[in-house]
Amino acid sequence: MTEVLLYVLGILIIVIGLGLSIALHEIGHLVPAKLFGVKVTQYMVGFGKTIWSKRKGETEYGIKLLPLGGYIAMTGMYPPNKPGEAARVSTTGFLNTVVQEGAPKRGVGAIVDEARQASAETITDDRRTFYRLPVWKKIVVMLGGPVMNLLLAVFFFSIVLVGFGTPQTTTTVAAVNECLIPAGSDATVCDASTPAAPAAAAGLRAGDRIIAIGADRDVDWATFRDTVAASPGKTLQITVERDGAPVSLTLTPLANERWATNPDGTVKRSPDGTPLTEEVGMVGLSPAEAMVPQPITEVPAYVGNAVGTMAHVIIGLPQRMVDVWNAAFSSAERDPNGPVGMIGVGRLAGEIVSMDQLPIAARAQTMFSLLGSLNIALFVFNLVPLMPLDGGHIAGALYEGIKRGIARIRRKPDPGPVDTAKMVPITMVVVVLLGAMTLLLAYADIVKPITLGG
Repeated sequence: MTEVLLYVLGILIIVIGLGLSIALHEIGHLVPAKLFGVKVTQYMVGFGKTIWSKRKGETEYGIKLLPLGGYIAMTGMYPPNKPGEAARVSTTGFLNTVVQEGAPKRGVGAIVDEARQASAETITDDRRTFYRLPVWKKIVVMLGGPVMNLLLAVFFFSIVLVGFGTPQTTTTVAAVNECLIPAGSDATVCDASTPAAPAAAAGLRAGDRIIAIGADRDVDWATFRDTVAASPGKTLQITVERDGAPVSLTLTPLANERWATNPDGTVKRSPDGTPLTEEVGMVGLSPAEAMVPQPITEVPAYVGNAVGTMAHVIIGLPQRMVDVWNAAFSSAERDPNGPVGMIGVGRLAGEIVSMDQLPIAARAQTMFSLLGSLNIALFVFNLVPLMPLDGGHIAGALYEGIKRGIARIRRKPDPGPVDTAKMVPITMVVVVLLGAMTLLLAYADIVKPITLGG
């Protein structure tokens, strides 16, 4: 029963974290929009039926039934079709492309016109419209949401790195093997054909901390490992700390085969795909790991790597979604590093919190890391230059700036704001694709979920 409650708690944590991330994302749009004088009529977290709302000034603040997004409604995101017409209210959310209910369908041009009419509200002060903002202010308003998610990711990853730390290999001995088994060997236990491990022969024990090799007392695990690897058959004098006292030992590494690895840790392979081995000195011991808090200066690089990894995932999203489809509707295995929907994220969060074998600190750290990754995903995905994503609006503003810049250089009349309403047909296609992707991930997360155990 306790495990079930903890599982539910993990799901609730991720739902609340997602809701907070969405709410702050929309605040990232709301604050600069109001500072720049744009009239904001709604600030909503979620979609669907409104379950709570309160009006303050000219803005209605509320929460909707489905916590899968959010939006703010700004006047004049679409410019008027003709000079003299009133600008219209539109939103930063996916639903700003909805056509008026009951309106006749008359082709692409009609869809564009109907988009301008959707959620219509006559504006008494046309100066308070989004489309009249300078290009740089439009970019600030639309970039505010993703930047808020980036800041949240920095916050969560700062807790992970500075508060908890990262696992690092230490010079403390975790285990001493009885023998050395070469890489690629079918042997699983020690027998007469396997040489005894030099570490055991030297008297090393689990819990010993290696503090010196010969006269070198500035020893970390990498130094010890590299010295051993380069010294097959050579006698090494080492000093360990055991029960608070130094103990001198004599260690002679044996030549043994291990898998040859690339700088990124992957196994090197021959042109025909065969894994390669190399002969190095080995002693047959395993180091212990410890959580080492990192300085705050490590956070930017960590976040940058996370952004790069997520960007790579999104660039390859079409192929990854094909893989998800194949896994969901066949016996193919699902890629544990592939995309996961909200059901899958909730399942992972439930597993993390309910894992009794993990210390509470480790579970908390993993949850903060999951929330940080979620915000990185929101940051990168929203910058994709397609409407109705924030990146689409930013691309429209940049295009407007380029057009106006060229007109100034050529001493032509100002071409005016870019009519983003003309992108509504493409936007509707993107919305349909996003909806299909969401449904596919939800189905895959149910029938073939990604779990922590693989």
